[in-house]
Amino acid sequence: MSHLQVPLTRRFRRFLPLFKSLQTGLLVLTGLAGFMSTRCPFINWQTTLAVGGSLTLAVTGSTILNMWYDRDIDAKMGRTAARPIPSGEVSPAEALALGLILSAAGVAWALSMDILYGVIVFAGLFFDVAIYTIWLKRRTPWSILWGGLAGGMPVLAGHALGSGRIDWVGIVLALSVVFWIPTHIMTFSMRYHDDYQRAGIPTFPSVYGFATTRTIVAVSSMLAGGMMALAAWGVGLTLGYWRLLAVLTGGLLLLAVFSLMRPSERANFGLFKYASLYMVGVMLLLMLVV
Repeated sequence: MSHLQVPLTRRFRRFLPLFKSLQTGLLVLTGLAGFMSTRCPFINWQTTLAVGGSLTLAVTGSTILNMWYDRDIDAKMGRTAARPIPSGEVSPAEALALGLILSAAGVAWALSMDILYGVIVFAGLFFDVAIYTIWLKRRTPWSILWGGLAGGMPVLAGHALGSGRIDWVGIVLALSVVFWIPTHIMTFSMRYHDDYQRAGIPTFPSVYGFATTRTIVAVSSMLAGGMMALAAWGVGLTLGYWRLLAVLTGGLLLLAVFSLMRPSERANFGLFKYASLYMVGVMLLLMLVV
């Protein structure tokens, strides 16, 4: 049966796994938090919606472009072999076209809102696709630094749009995401170590060992918590929010140290799951400031 004969809803569903809705949602949430920490979302509701829309398009577009480029290694890993492109559900040409269209639309929308905001959104897309995925991912585990910079761009963009400039609070917010990335990614690469080995992707566990990787995760978690606390002070969190932030950050640090002192698959996966919940929690706190 050709694609033209397939019902429209089924044809659309083929593309849904390409969007990585949880990852995209988390990055968009950081951008909204950056903006809402400087502007009231109710007074500026139109801009708030535009931030969410432009970031959703740009992040989704870059995600699809990454999956288009990585289709060969995705086919080698059990975790990713069933994705739409390696499985043949979506052709590489379709994925490339969709990724380019969404990326261009997201960046164009961002630029039409504000030049600085649009430039930062484009920088995040460029770091993610061109530098991290295409240039460095298959060469060195240190590519994660550029992936981290890409991950920090949405919150920096949102804060810059709201404040009208790149200030120290926006930079610290971005750094909190940059330092959080290793906790999220390295615990994932330990869990799926064999998959990455099979695909020939250098990761910190494969190059430097699990013990060193766990140490880096623990240190990175401490730095992420420190940056988030500094950013929280900069945006003016009140005492009640500080208590919640302390609980969230304390949980992250405890799990990181526990994973370091008593390494196990369960501890590693628990830290991976909590890291995402931590980022969601602290970004929601920032959104409640104004």
